[in-house]
Amino acid sequence: MLISVIASASNSRTQGTASTSWRQHDLLAAPPYVEWPDQTMTPRQVRQVMSGLLLAMFAAALSGTIVINALPRIVHELGGEQRQYTWVIAATLLAATASGPIWGKLADRMSKKLLVQLSLSVFFAGTILAGLSPTTGALIGFRVIQGLGAGGLIALANIVIATVIGARSRGRYLGYLAAVGASATVAGPPLGGLIIDVPFLGWRWCFWAGAPLAIAALVLLQKTLQVPVTTAETRLDWYGALLIPAGISVLLVWITLGGGSFDWLSWPSAAVLGVSASAIFLSVVAERRAADPVVPPHLFRDRTIVLVVVASAALEVGIVSAWAFVAQYFQIARGYAPSQSGLMMLPMMAAMVLTTLVCSRLVARAGRWKRNVVMGAALAVVALGLLGTIDRATSLWLIGVYAAVLGFGIGASVPYLIIAAQDSLSHRDLGAGTSMVMFFRLLGAAAGVSVLGAVFANHVTGSMAGGVAQASVVQAAYGDATASTFRVTAAIVLVGFICVVFIKEKPLRTTVHGHH
Repeated sequence: MLISVIASASNSRTQGTASTSWRQHDLLAAPPYVEWPDQTMTPRQVRQVMSGLLLAMFAAALSGTIVINALPRIVHELGGEQRQYTWVIAATLLAATASGPIWGKLADRMSKKLLVQLSLSVFFAGTILAGLSPTTGALIGFRVIQGLGAGGLIALANIVIATVIGARSRGRYLGYLAAVGASATVAGPPLGGLIIDVPFLGWRWCFWAGAPLAIAALVLLQKTLQVPVTTAETRLDWYGALLIPAGISVLLVWITLGGGSFDWLSWPSAAVLGVSASAIFLSVVAERRAADPVVPPHLFRDRTIVLVVVASAALEVGIVSAWAFVAQYFQIARGYAPSQSGLMMLPMMAAMVLTTLVCSRLVARAGRWKRNVVMGAALAVVALGLLGTIDRATSLWLIGVYAAVLGFGIGASVPYLIIAAQDSLSHRDLGAGTSMVMFFRLLGAAAGVSVLGAVFANHVTGSMAGGVAQASVVQAAYGDATASTFRVTAAIVLVGFICVVFIKEKPLRTTVHGHH
């Protein structure tokens, strides 16, 4: 389901020498013009650019959710195992996380349009190859390629919007971006379940279904996307660009494999953790010495940036826990078909879309974001705590209510934290700062999948140890494991809520380079 994003014209405003009117009740109402350093964008140009960006984001988001209900069957048919199930999801998130800072830094140095086209092309290649996977290992590798492209799309879409739209109006556009992602999340699980239940399609079409969308976005952005080209005379910090994702990647490998492939307190565990710590230490040294670092150290001295980073990462874990493990709960613990389990997730996703659209307009109108985010984060903590009480016998309507509350909380909070960060950044740090926030947000998602996957797998293994793998035993084990992951997630999201409370709010700027 792709929401309509074309709208136009009712209030008339004048700024400088340009004025335009637009209808206030339309879904995507562009401001009279958007300031660039030496030029302006009309509402028509804004709508054209946003249409291409939203289509690209829809394709990227759909690729992550359309396979959720199909994953149990995909892993089974390819001869995989439970821990590989987690890696099929984590591989994409990990690649997107690792590549985000590089895409963002390049956006401060070269054509953003070229980078968007390149990221779309990489994403398309990974999508086609994933559908051709002969083994689970190959699928994980191709999902890495897909994640590299998705990481570019996620970072660059936010950077392009921040480049051409003032912070106050940006809340509306970022809200639409989040709503499109949520719409893909709504459409993905039932669509994936439907595809896998149709005999003449099969699970491979869960990947190929997004390819036409990527092509359409590429063509549309080629015609419409025009943004200023920035250049830099300093050399790109390749040491930091390679060491940062390497250190984080190895850390996530340690989190995922620990307790399974090796004991936590063992020499292999210490060796992997040592490699990660060494790479992270060297990256810190490299960033301090670099003339133009990938992640400028001075950003970590900004209180708002630090709090937004931690809050974004924590809240992202809440999203991941919902869509990564609920599918297994409904299919294994409750015995529903993939298409049916996708429909069970609709209350949460519909609530997320509705709340995002409403809050985006409230932020644009009032120029303030904190009240929505605080209330949303609080709702997310409460909902996750309630979901931590479910088992295989819990009433479906009660689970639907809990999930809807989580959707309301996520929709009111997650999309708007990036605005607070961008509004405190100088223009020269916009790309690096935005990509840094998105980096840690994706890192939270990737770490969340790894940590919660380990919690889930260990709980299932422990519950079934020494017992007979009867249907009732398996269902009970998966039901209890799902609840345990939600309890861990609630504690993590509580940290994000505390960070949000301590972020200092200020009125949002109305122009890209102007004052508050």
